[in-house]
This record gives sequence, structure tokens and C-alpha cells, in this order.
Amino acid sequence: MRPLEGIRVLDFSTLLPGPLATLLLAEAGAEVIKIERPGRGDEMRSYTPKFGTDSVNFALLNRGKRSIAIDLKEPGAVERLRPLIESADVVIEQFRPGVMDRLGLGYEALNAINPRVIYCAITGYGQYGPRADVAAHDLNYVAESGMLALAAGSDGAPVPPSALVADIGGGAYPAVVNVLLALRERDRSGQGCKLDIAMADNLFTFMYWAYGNGLTAGAWPKPGSDLLTGGSPRYNVYRTSDNKFVAAAPLESKFWENFCALLELPAEFQDDNRDPVATKRAVAQKISARSADEWRALFAGKDICCCIVSSVEEALRDPHFAARGVFAAQVTAGDKQITALPTPIAPQFRAAVQQSGYPALGEGNSLLDA
Repeated sequence: MRPLEGIRVLDFSTLLPGPLATLLLAEAGAEVIKIERPGRGDEMRSYTPKFGTDSVNFALLNRGKRSIAIDLKEPGAVERLRPLIESADVVIEQFRPGVMDRLGLGYEALNAINPRVIYCAITGYGQYGPRADVAAHDLNYVAESGMLALAAGSDGAPVPPSALVADIGGGAYPAVVNVLLALRERDRSGQGCKLDIAMADNLFTFMYWAYGNGLTAGAWPKPGSDLLTGGSPRYNVYRTSDNKFVAAAPLESKFWENFCALLELPAEFQDDNRDPVATKRAVAQKISARSADEWRALFAGKDICCCIVSSVEEALRDPHFAARGVFAAQVTAGDKQITALPTPIAPQFRAAVQQSGYPALGEGNSLLDA
């Protein structure tokens, strides 16, 4: 048995944070029933490229779930959902604060039907506070948390992050952690609860070093000038002779000494505290003298914390990840299949056969009449 078998989750969320959270719960054995609008369903179904009848984004995030199509504004919708609410262990929603209350599906209403339900609300800014009703996306949360200001391009302007840090790291993952904690607490108390997951709040954890440096030493980090923002030659990206890149992170002394020896870096640049800018230039000059393949061969077997920057396509072919089974699971659509989205669920907690499809809109409507 997987750990969450027997747990029923009603998923009212769309797009990324909530669906990814419920995907992780489904991977661990929970029954996830996705509640969608009739006709269109989750907006992500309409995205491109397509995989089967819907978007590949939707397929990756919603495999192994069921789908019910119901108009939540229609009179009697709550009563139709009542049997599912009564049997639900977890409800996840992603509307702005107050929307579910107006639909008759807020925490107080559901708690009256099922006092054991764990109600997880994922929003950008939380259920209360001056910004609670403000419309925003991942880039906005990253900007207002201070994180975006730490990543600048060559012209000094902040660069949009390549990862949806707020949606995933600030929303989906904290939602799963707190749902699991709430299930454990319910084992002891017999009572459910409401969880307020604010994506913007949860970004500060990622900047623990900036937080600590600023509060204790008044050394608030700036882009391009601090240890982890490009200011150190020991934590930087350097261009090779064939316009590829080396990611160099020899932070500790032993790694730095090995790195300097491999590069045959002149002695006057090895003490990077003296003039880090000069040392960075010297390292960059050394790296630019060889191709990426030459550096890859030189790095092999060396204790220096350096590698060649891979594209996503190259990473999916990496023999290390293949050996660990990172891409072993498959998502299917008819006779088509692609590699499923890897999730951080340990192998012993997943199904042995990792191949599943994603739900057609409303394919589980029979559950409303069960």
C-alpha cells in the first residue's frame, strides 16, 4: 500500500500550484477528484502544445486523477457535491479569498458537513492582509519578496527566473507539507482544519542567507556583488571558447585550491579576498581558452564542484538521471506516451507500475450519483 491510499482529495484548483500539490498526493496513493467547469475545464487544458485532446502541461500535472465537470454557480451544486464532501479527507482550492465562501463551499460550510475535512487554500498573498485580493503571478511574488532584485543581467536589470519558484516552492510544496501535517494532527484530534498557504510568504525561506546577512550585519546583498549573486569568483558562470558555459562553485578552500591548480591560476589571483574582480577576470580568461568538452574532460574525477551547463534537452538524456530512474514514469494519451513529470516522492511510496493517463473532462461525473 502507498501511504495515502484511502485518502480522498477534492481538487478545486487550476493551472499550477494546486494541481501540482494534488499530483504529489496522488503519487503517494491518494484518490484525487478534480472539480472543473463544464465545457472548458481547467484553463490549462487549452494550452499548447497538445498531448492527446488537451495540453501537455495539463497531462503532466493531472495524471492519475479523476475529473468531475460541474457548474459551481448553478443552484443545487453544493448538494450534488455533498456526498463527495462528506467522504473527503482533503479539499484544495486556489481562488481569491472569499470566492469559495460565496459559492457555499468555504471552510465553515464544508466543516459543518464534514468536521474532519482538511481545507487547504492556496493564494498569492494569503487569506488576509493588504494584498489579499490583489491579482498577481509568480513573477510578482518573486518581485515583492525581494528575490527578483538579487538576479540581474549584464545591464543591471533583474532577469525573470527560469523556474516558477513561487508557484512550486512557495505554493505546491508547502501545501503538501501542511496537508500531511494536518492529516497527522487529525489522527490525534479527530478534527480537520483550514490551511492558509501564501506563495509570497514562503519565498523568504529561499533567501535565508540574504535574510541573515542583512539582519545581523546590515549587509543586504546586491546583484552581481555578493557570494551567491555573482560577486565571487568561487560561485560563478564562465564562458568557454565555443560559447558554452562552465558553472563553477568551488566555495570551500579545498575545492578552490584544486580548482586553481587545475586552471594553473597565477598565485597573485588565488587569494580572491584581495581583489575578487581581478580574480574573476583571471578565471574567465583561463576558462575561455578551452572548449566545453575539453573542460568536461578536465573536470572528470576532480574534486572541484564544477560542471558544464546543460540544456533541458541534454539533462533529460543524462545517464546519471536515467540510472536513478528520474524519468521512468510515463503519462499516456491513447497510444501515445511521454516521460511523466518527475516528482519528489520516494520510490517506495509510489505505485510499482508508473504509467497512467490524465482525465478527460467530466469522465468521473458518475461519482456525483454514486
